[in-house]
Amino acid sequence: MFRIIKKSLKTGVVTGRHPDAAPTPESPDSASRAKTKPFRRSLSIREVDTGSCNACEMEMNALANPVYDAERFGIHIVASPRHADALVVTGPVTINMERALKDVHKQTPDPKVVIALGDCAINCGVFKGSYAVTGPVERHVPVDVRIPGCPPRPAEILRTLSALRERKP
Repeated sequence: MFRIIKKSLKTGVVTGRHPDAAPTPESPDSASRAKTKPFRRSLSIREVDTGSCNACEMEMNALANPVYDAERFGIHIVASPRHADALVVTGPVTINMERALKDVHKQTPDPKVVIALGDCAINCGVFKGSYAVTGPVERHVPVDVRIPGCPPRPAEILRTLSALRERKP
């Protein structure tokens, strides 16, 4: 036991950053700069499913596994919209979830950022034209960031969330 501890103290840290976890540089406009100014050190997000196939939720859950580990970048998933800085909305807005989405948006404190995750949230995707779909997220609440894909890869989600957190005013 002591031999292992001695060896680990001698070699130091041997792990590095995940190659896909590097944030991409963005040039935010002045409106989004003002909104994201408070999110310097951490970003608390609340995920809202408005009628998706759950593929985007599975990719969001992958952010918590040891490979992506969103917590090390200061990105936290919270259970209440009252504790959230950003809403991550997945899926097209269905008739049953329209009111719930508006309520969650209202309960999230300002300044808030709304992120449309996946093709279904952006333009209804494969659910376009369904009798139960009332439209994309942007029709119901203002969207600030869009992450395309069906479903988007966890590395892309993490890259976008990290860039959102690290924007400088």
